[in-house]
Amino acid sequence: MAISNDELVEMVKKLPQSAKKSAYDYLKYLTISHTRPNWDEIMELDPDGTPLTEEEERQLKNNSEFVSWEEALNELNLPTDTKS
Repeated sequence: MAISNDELVEMVKKLPQSAKKSAYDYLKYLTISHTRPNWDEIMELDPDGTPLTEEEERQLKNNSEFVSWEEALNELNLPTDTKS
C-alpha cells in the first residue's frame, strides 16, 4: 500500500503530544533499518540508562500485552475508516 508523505504528516499532526516522542523514535528507527526488530535480541540488551517518559511508565503498568489495530487508532484519536 502506497502512503503519501502528506498522509504521514497529517497522522503525526493528529497525535497527542505524549505520543509524538514514540512516533519520532520509531520513524527515526525506520530511516536507519527497514527490517522488523528481533525481540529476542532486544531482550538481551543492557538498559541504556535513559529515564522512562510518563507514557512509557503508563505502558509498563498496562497489564495487556496486545493492543489491536483498532484500539491503537482509537487511543491515538486517528480515524478508523481510512481507505487503503
